Amino acid sequence: MKSEVHAMKHSTRTLAVLATIGLSTLCLSACGQNNGPSVYYLNFKPEQAKTFELIAEEYTAETGIPVKVVTAASGSYMQTLKAEMAKSNAPTLFQINGQEGYGVWKNYLADMSDYEITEALQDDAQPIKDTQGNVVGVPFAMEGFGILYNEEILDAYFALPGAKITSMDGVKSFADLKVLAEDMQAHKDELGINGAFAATSLGAGEEWRWTNHLMNGPIHYEIVDRNIHEFADMEEMKFLYGDNYRNLFDLYLQNSTVKPSLASARAVSDSMAEFATGKAAMVQNGNWAWSQISSEGGNVVKEDKIKFMPMYMGLPNEENVGINVGTENFICVNTKASEEDQQATRDFLKWLFLSDRGKEIVVNDLGFIAPFKNYDAEDVPDDPLARQVQEALNDETVEALPWDFQFSPNQQFRDLYGQNLAQYANGRMPWEEVVSRLQADWKYEMANQIALLD
Repeated sequence: MKSEVHAMKHSTRTLAVLATIGLSTLCLSACGQNNGPSVYYLNFKPEQAKTFELIAEEYTAETGIPVKVVTAASGSYMQTLKAEMAKSNAPTLFQINGQEGYGVWKNYLADMSDYEITEALQDDAQPIKDTQGNVVGVPFAMEGFGILYNEEILDAYFALPGAKITSMDGVKSFADLKVLAEDMQAHKDELGINGAFAATSLGAGEEWRWTNHLMNGPIHYEIVDRNIHEFADMEEMKFLYGDNYRNLFDLYLQNSTVKPSLASARAVSDSMAEFATGKAAMVQNGNWAWSQISSEGGNVVKEDKIKFMPMYMGLPNEENVGINVGTENFICVNTKASEEDQQATRDFLKWLFLSDRGKEIVVNDLGFIAPFKNYDAEDVPDDPLARQVQEALNDETVEALPWDFQFSPNQQFRDLYGQNLAQYANGRMPWEEVVSRLQADWKYEMANQIALLD
């Protein structure tokens, strides 16, 4: 998935002062020999390297516990983690990418069930559990995705004489969304738009919104129906909710700014530009998209007018289901580290995510939407979509769908599926063949992936 590169706005307190100290101090306190407990964090986001180094210095200055931070180069985290785990002084703190990562690193994952950060998780923040039900991976930075809409354009539609939907209160299901989109498409000239939805980006390498995010609901409910708990148990994809997937995918294609046959030539940046400049009323994407929308030349979407809508496609109980909220990344503690280093790592996590000072750093410097009960709707980055994700996390009346698209086999599968979707949009492949190929590719690539986990 394409992640937002969060802006790092250093606070006026200790982090700003520590920025002048330099990395040499960090290495003297944390990289050299020590006789007591220490923390070693292998960071996977290069853009947050400096911030984590400053966090480490502040924590060491406050507690006396050395904290070492090493950041893997972009795209090399798995390779770096394997190399570091083979050393005698291995990381005590690291990340895994969901179920796939659990399969690779399950023998290194400490039981975090009674950790303070685990007990503080909000209900919609689902951790990674082992086969015994122990928590071994804790989500720490959440994101959300759904259908973004420009409230100003929708209000203009609702005000049209004879509009079939008159407010967002009337959109609670796929049937409602279909009426809304098709009627807006019929009145696009009056609304001054080119289409209800921005272009469906199916260019090579641009299909992730459909192969990951649009697939999330169908995968989630199939996992529930089949009582699947582990990545390796999903050897085949029955695509029980394939018709629901097609419902929304077709709605996008048929009520867009471009003809379906042109979708394979469109990139995500094209569709986001269309939405930002008011050529489309709706677009499927996540909270990370606001930075792209707000910085687009000619942007007309006001900060208080961009809103999330659930991805209605006729799935079970959808009138009570909200946006998709989750993460691909889970924080883990190395069970092979010494007990004192594991305890030091636990204490560091408690300070970073649950203390008042740590919360300030998490929100203002790291830019995380943190899934813990001590964070409310105001404890988020200065971003209208981030605030709505936090509200979804705090809303106990509506179910937020977890990110179960992580159960798909690998990138090779997703690339093949995206190519077939492009052929379908072009009218060169019937839907039945798309489904048949999806099932065959899933089975083949999942077998390959499971073999790598053994």
